[in-house]
Amino acid sequence: MGVRAATGEWWRTRREAADRDAGMTTSEYAVGTIAAAGFAAVLYKIVTSETVSGALESMIGKALDAPF
Repeated sequence: MGVRAATGEWWRTRREAADRDAGMTTSEYAVGTIAAAGFAAVLYKIVTSETVSGALESMIGKALDAPF
């Protein structure tokens, strides 16, 4: 088998592999959406907690009061 034939075979197998795994199915989208929504809910709870809120306010206050 020559180099050209081997290269052609390599590309053919890559195209076939890509065709088999063309994209996500509906169930994968659903799981991804639920996971993203759950992560957003947890992040919202963390950011709106008293501890984090106080730390963010303190950091913003220090940044605004910085001398130039």
